[in-house]
Amino acid sequence: MGSSALERVAERRPPWLRGILGRVLGLAVVLVLVVAVVVSCSGGRDAGAAVPVHGDGPDAGLDGVRAPSDAEGGTLRVVAGEIDSLDPQRSYAPGVWNLMRLYTRTLVTWSPVPGETDTLVPDLATDTGTTDDNGLTWTFTLREGVRFENEQPITSRDVKYGIERSFASDVVVGGPIRAVELLDDPANPYPGPYQDEAADRLGLPAIETPDDRTLVFRLRAATPDFPSVLALPSSSPVPIAADTGAGYGADPVSSGPYAITSVDAQTGIVLDRNPQWDPATDDVRTALPDQVVVRTGLSGLERDQALLAGSADVDISATGVQRVTQARLADGESGGVPLEDRVDEVPTGAVRVLALPTDVAPMDNADCRAAVAAAVDRGGVQRALGGSADARTTSRLWPAGLEGGPDGSDAGPDPDAARGSLAACGQPEGFSTVLAVVDAPASVAVAEELADQLAEIGITVEVRALPAATFYARDVGDPDNVRAQGFGMVLATWTALVPTPSAFLVPLVDGRSVSRVGNTNYARLADPAVDALVDAAVAAGTDADAARGPWREVATGAGATGAYIPLAEAQLQLLAGQRLRNGVVMAQYSSYDLATAGVR
Repeated sequence: MGSSALERVAERRPPWLRGILGRVLGLAVVLVLVVAVVVSCSGGRDAGAAVPVHGDGPDAGLDGVRAPSDAEGGTLRVVAGEIDSLDPQRSYAPGVWNLMRLYTRTLVTWSPVPGETDTLVPDLATDTGTTDDNGLTWTFTLREGVRFENEQPITSRDVKYGIERSFASDVVVGGPIRAVELLDDPANPYPGPYQDEAADRLGLPAIETPDDRTLVFRLRAATPDFPSVLALPSSSPVPIAADTGAGYGADPVSSGPYAITSVDAQTGIVLDRNPQWDPATDDVRTALPDQVVVRTGLSGLERDQALLAGSADVDISATGVQRVTQARLADGESGGVPLEDRVDEVPTGAVRVLALPTDVAPMDNADCRAAVAAAVDRGGVQRALGGSADARTTSRLWPAGLEGGPDGSDAGPDPDAARGSLAACGQPEGFSTVLAVVDAPASVAVAEELADQLAEIGITVEVRALPAATFYARDVGDPDNVRAQGFGMVLATWTALVPTPSAFLVPLVDGRSVSRVGNTNYARLADPAVDALVDAAVAAGTDADAARGPWREVATGAGATGAYIPLAEAQLQLLAGQRLRNGVVMAQYSSYDLATAGVR
């Protein structure tokens, strides 16, 4: 493969645009690529009514496969919004993580099998990891015969180095740091590979590589779902010699079936087959298309139009179709196939909760919290969010996409019960408080709806909209600030980093998770009984089926405190492109799985 030719552009552009031209290509090849992208993304000969339209019916991609096919060839045409980074250690966007399944591999990953997409399967490793101490120590063995696109064998040291990059917070910025939290020693923090001045250069002590195929992870605390963290692209291997630090996203080295061969602001991202990828070592990716072209920076309406016009096959933005487009899906058709037959309604795992900080009066009183809960009308919240196409109501601290959650029952608002709870908490006439909310139209609309509902029982709510840039990091992420500002309510949206009960619940309800900076336990729930339930769930071990019951008890126990009032879970509508084959919904990416998608 050729070397990169980097072209500096404005600093405000996304990181992946700061090294634009990818590998050096001959002028003739560049022209061919430009023409191919223009034709394929503007309704050329393969698009439009001349192409058979695959439907299969509503929600066909949720537990099944849309238009199954094992035919190879063609170009998969993808549309996206802005790409935060093509560096696997720097991206924090589910849609980009979906794209990275094409050029990064991890020790484990998510199954592409319909109905099992929340199940971990081996990827670079021979299994999903072994532990003899309930998740405190994990061991993985690499498959034989796996290589980077530069023909270099992928070793345990490459995997370790990729994870070490996330520790370099001064260089590699923006990606998930869950692995850092689990592996770092607070008493002796690891600075990352760029500042590693140890004489032996052994790197992060918590990861051992006794040979080229073995990795041993020693965690700070037992974590039964640790392999789920290793499924993130931030845990993918990086060859040390090819690492260019902050600029690595301009030309990341592929360990998957495709390699990035061109990145351009106009023509998009082009991925071609990686000849070093051996399908015999990969049970996850089918890699059917010959090429993948991604048009980036498109608005939601532009992406919708491309799908409707037949000039795009899949949208990886993780936002679904826009509200103005939804009306067309109910009664429109293309090629004789109703558009609704190409739609999947997908829960996103993003749950809106009303957190009632337990250290801010009067929410330090359980009866006052019960009054708020009894007055809430989730139907009104759903309407404020745009209706059933955009949100489903929920009364559970548990995302819809996870099996085994507690029963949910919402009988609707009960003003009499709310007034009774107000009397019990010593506030029979009601009280005043401040509701902190991120300054975004949908969130403010929900906050104002809640304020109107609570006013009916005498609770006066001041809705205070705060900047998105500081809301979670400082405004409500700093417990001292919450108390000082008198935020008796916090309207937050919570999404787990990985789709497991532990990842969803622990940061939200475990009293030991409260932190001074970037706190995610928005209610500051510190209930010893709930913490004991968390410990019991962790002790249940790594068997997901055996642990599901204990985690359900955590959700039930936390819900009983009244510190969190679940309101609604965002959902979106995915529209499959008319040529898309093997359309399997990956809920954690809020899109169709690119690893198995085809067009023939």
